[in-house]
Amino acid sequence: MALSMLCRRTDVLYRTLKGISSAKPALSATFVLQTAFYNAKPLKLNIRDPYIPDKTSDRTPEWQKTAKYDAKLFGRLGSVSGIEPSSLWPKWNPPLEVMLKNIEAREKEQTRSGWEKLIAANMAKMPKMVAEWRRAKREAKRKMKEEKERRTRLLAEARERFGHAVDPRSPKFLEMVAEIEKEEKKKRKNLVNLLKLFTCKKLK
Repeated sequence: MALSMLCRRTDVLYRTLKGISSAKPALSATFVLQTAFYNAKPLKLNIRDPYIPDKTSDRTPEWQKTAKYDAKLFGRLGSVSGIEPSSLWPKWNPPLEVMLKNIEAREKEQTRSGWEKLIAANMAKMPKMVAEWRRAKREAKRKMKEEKERRTRLLAEARERFGHAVDPRSPKFLEMVAEIEKEEKKKRKNLVNLLKLFTCKKLK
């Protein structure tokens, strides 16, 4: 009798567990389907007659009178909110247009001041620059005159040596000029040596 009771209880337990395990996949599949086909309810925004707080009323909370709430309301409703978008920007003191004009005027003044300083500095250098230019011009004139005299002297010497006028581009003239330059170089060297010798004797 005890054995038959135990067998019966074991059979009931087995059937119960088997029923639970067979119902589990169906439950999970139903849950997945419900999740896949879930649609959230749309937000109820009353665009036709939105709530816009009356800032003059004492019944309106203080937090609905702030600029932060105005920005939030304008973000939700746009131009329907009746809020001027320019009022959401930070207030400049002085106004932005005045600041831009001041910056432009300051830049112009700095540019003008810079040009005036540059002109003043160049004008101060002007006498020295003019003197340098005149000196360079005098030096160039002197060199041109010396070159002209040397050329005339060489042509006269060539006429005396060859007995007739010689073309300055001819090989004879160029050879003669090379010889004369060589002799002049030798004379200058001898003159320098004589000066050194004279200075050494004077020091002794």
